[in-house]
Amino acid sequence: MSPASFEELKKSTLDLLKRSLPAGLTYHHAGHTADVLQQSERIAIEEGVTNEHDLLLLKIAALFHDTGFLYTYREHEKKSCEIMRRKLGNKLDESELTEVCKMIMATRIPQTPLDHLGEIICDADLDYLGRDDFPEISDGLRLEFLQYGIVKDDLDWEEKQISFLKHHTYFTDNSKQLRQSVKKDHLEKLVTIFSKRNT
Repeated sequence: MSPASFEELKKSTLDLLKRSLPAGLTYHHAGHTADVLQQSERIAIEEGVTNEHDLLLLKIAALFHDTGFLYTYREHEKKSCEIMRRKLGNKLDESELTEVCKMIMATRIPQTPLDHLGEIICDADLDYLGRDDFPEISDGLRLEFLQYGIVKDDLDWEEKQISFLKHHTYFTDNSKQLRQSVKKDHLEKLVTIFSKRNT
């Protein structure tokens, strides 16, 4: 697949997500996919991934990793693999399709990367945890979780978010160096606020 062909695929896929994802997805929207794609490329470069073929498969995985939300919330990663295979079955060979699907499935929570590319896409998927825009993005996830009944109220959300941040770890050296300390700061602030609110 040429760079131009990927750009066409990127545009058509992001346009589809913008048009067709449910309105209740206030976190898993087209903007999230674009961000994961951007962060995947950035982390890969910082991690020394220079093989153009590997970079292409990584970008395809990032682009398709949440397309399953077009059809389902639960087990959306499996649906994302199906969509990717249907779309690219005549453009990639079986080993490439399998590699892309492996990266998509690695992003399922709890994340389970099996190799370096898997680690990169997992860190890109949760890059926001260690960024300054964390409060805004996490609030979008809160609203989405409430909408889909994943949490029952804001207290439930706060407990789950604090637990998630406590147990989450970045995989790549780049994300550990760049995001870990900011993520720790976010966690400390959340714990402080939670403690004051519930004493």
